[in-house]
Amino acid sequence: MIRDRLANHFALDARGTDFSTELLAGFTTFLTMSYIIVVNPAILSAVIDVGPNTFQLLAVVTIISSIVAMLVMAFYADLPFGLAPGMGLNAFFVVVVTQLGVPWQTALAAVFVEGVLFLILTAIGARKYVITLFPEPVKLAVAAGIGIFLALIGLKQMRIITASTSLNPQLALDPIAVIAGVGLLLTFALWARGVRGAIVSGIAITSVLGYVVSALGVQPSELGRDAGLVETATLAPGIDGITYGAAAYDITPLVGAFLTGFENVEALTFALVVFTFFFVDFFDTAGTLTGVGQAAGLTGDSGNLPHMDRPLMADAVGTTVGSVLGTSTVTTYIESSAGVSEGGRTGLTALFIAGFFLLSLAVIPLLSVIPSFAPYVALVVVAVMMLQNITEIAWDDAVHAVPAGLTIMFMPLTENISSGIAVGLLSFPIVATAAGRHEEVHPAHWLLALACLAYFGIRFGVIA
Repeated sequence: MIRDRLANHFALDARGTDFSTELLAGFTTFLTMSYIIVVNPAILSAVIDVGPNTFQLLAVVTIISSIVAMLVMAFYADLPFGLAPGMGLNAFFVVVVTQLGVPWQTALAAVFVEGVLFLILTAIGARKYVITLFPEPVKLAVAAGIGIFLALIGLKQMRIITASTSLNPQLALDPIAVIAGVGLLLTFALWARGVRGAIVSGIAITSVLGYVVSALGVQPSELGRDAGLVETATLAPGIDGITYGAAAYDITPLVGAFLTGFENVEALTFALVVFTFFFVDFFDTAGTLTGVGQAAGLTGDSGNLPHMDRPLMADAVGTTVGSVLGTSTVTTYIESSAGVSEGGRTGLTALFIAGFFLLSLAVIPLLSVIPSFAPYVALVVVAVMMLQNITEIAWDDAVHAVPAGLTIMFMPLTENISSGIAVGLLSFPIVATAAGRHEEVHPAHWLLALACLAYFGIRFGVIA
């Protein structure tokens, strides 16, 4: 019997869990992270265009790359973690294309190179080694910084904030902003009630509100094109956008597109893109694995996961496969903590999450009826979830408060994730040394600081 075989393979009895518990945990994690099936295409379609079915096709490759990564997590790492194209990392993908002016195919090529580098470094144990040396205050601050950055993106795309710069935010009174605001509050209410799938439900409620208001003849107001908003946002796209049949699943325009990204690429710009993708994903994954591992009681006395190279391999494989298929960097999801809280302890949980992602392929054609602003409800909700580690930071200790505070502040204020991480890593050994706490500074911290200096030097053209 398949159920018994799975129970034996994952040693459920010996690990204090059972088949039903793992199934519930997998379903719970799926519900909490399934928003990515909608949100990832919504974000990437801002820069990727392969025709009228772009949104659906990006949803398909999001699902497939997630499944591949979670199969590795299930059978190789044997841990209850879900993986998918990362929030913040997909936003950074868009930033790379829009701010650096590189084609989206080149950005995918950079993600591919990053994935291959991760495969190599994970295989030789280098990633695991660096993560164990990562300064604690920066590790605790990364999630919060990314969360605030995501909230900024989400609030802009929902037209609740209308500002071309994060330094001058203004509230807006617009039909889309009102609907999104109501949907956001209802989503938080569902979350506070402990409703599973609150984010997915919130997106659905916001979409329905858009259709209802549209039926009453209300239309979104015209806002400035420089406000960084969804210019083509409508209250209700209608059912005409639904594409049935093979066209909604034909991902051939995306598969292998990264290969053309290597053509006529400027070496320095490409190196910068690879370095920043690598930089951001490396430390985002480190923080997530450590945080969720602690929640699951899977970490040792050092606070690190045993055999950390195995879950790291899962995100390396997912990132590489995802770039080939046509999506941004795959990483471990902090929402995995939801399944862990339901008792998930083994790779069977990850296997169930992958199974539910596979089933979701059946509803891909329906995604085109979702108003473009509705999925961004998820970003703000997830942003609040990502603030939880702030309380773990020793704010009364300057050696911890300075790098943690700089990391959190610089991400949203510069609208750049890697800048926040770099500032935090650069400041830690300097502040700790100035405080006379040399024993807390490992030589690797200085190497990381030098890497950050190199990052800033490349980014601002000081290093040619």
